[in-house]
Amino acid sequence: MIEVELVGVRIELPSNQPLVLLREIGGDRHIPIWIGTPEASAIALAQQGIIPPRPMTHDLMVDAIHALGHSIARVNIVAVEDNVFFGQIQFDDGTTVNSRASDALALALRAHCRIWCAEQVVDEAGVRIADNGDSEDGSDAVEATTVDEERELRRFREFLDDVEPEDFQG
Repeated sequence: MIEVELVGVRIELPSNQPLVLLREIGGDRHIPIWIGTPEASAIALAQQGIIPPRPMTHDLMVDAIHALGHSIARVNIVAVEDNVFFGQIQFDDGTTVNSRASDALALALRAHCRIWCAEQVVDEAGVRIADNGDSEDGSDAVEATTVDEERELRRFREFLDDVEPEDFQG
């Protein structure tokens, strides 16, 4: 497993499809995960530290887990199949529950726990992004880790054409 951090949520144009971007800690790969609008909102609210007047579903889950005397120890992104990411929530007693990746990430932000990604997922879905956004030869600075990623890579490059660092600030 490779530890990752959640960079932020962005709406990809022109499709208006939300995505969450994870970054490998200690590495240069990023993992874009396209998610639904409600999940994007839940992740963005938590990342910005916004506490709604009434608990949202993910807040309720964390509160219920704590009320039962447990905590979320970590969340894992364990698989990707046909561009669908699968998550897992691991509790303090070692119990694990399968989940959608987006729900696991929304819970991780609220539980302030670490996020891990299976090495196979990072290898398959990860893309490399140069720090300055440009490669030495002036070409795009994004490189796919597998050939099967060409379509997703094209979408990700289109996303990068429109993204600014401020888009990921809370």
